[in-house]
Amino acid sequence: MNIVAIVGSLRKDSYNMQLAKTMQERYKGKLNIKIADIGSLPHFDQDEENNPPQPVKEFKDAIANADGVMIITPEYNWSVPGVLKNALDWASRVDKVFIGKPVMTLGATMGMLGTVRAQMHLREILVSPGIQAKILPPGGNEVLIGFANQKFDEQTHQLVEEGTLNFLDSKVEAFVDFVKLV
Repeated sequence: MNIVAIVGSLRKDSYNMQLAKTMQERYKGKLNIKIADIGSLPHFDQDEENNPPQPVKEFKDAIANADGVMIITPEYNWSVPGVLKNALDWASRVDKVFIGKPVMTLGATMGMLGTVRAQMHLREILVSPGIQAKILPPGGNEVLIGFANQKFDEQTHQLVEEGTLNFLDSKVEAFVDFVKLV
């Protein structure tokens, strides 16, 4: 199953990127997770939406060709980071590659509740007319990894806390089942 991971943080040592890379490795063989490069996307420009720059075309093609999308994001100022919103704006225009696409939201934070508001706003964005994604239903499927600095190995940058890994396994399994249904 081909999955595109979109990480809403560009920071080199981002826990959200570490989560994406942990998932890429942990679910190898079950999921082929490709991490999209949203840092290379130019600012959305409606004048260019019909003939977007090459990085935008590649980003949109990756989503269009994926079986599902995982969006892994921190919370900035009680919402989604601008770089993530920019990527979603590009994806929502012209060919609208998210329509009907299964999506799972996740987030990691050094605090207790960071990413909660970002994921709530993200869900609102994902159901907008230009996106219309099929979001893994809430009610137990939310993934918020709090106190991430205590759950990732400083050397390997992999998620290592066993309880969190077991929880993540169950949510990824729920997403795989969801993708098969959509």
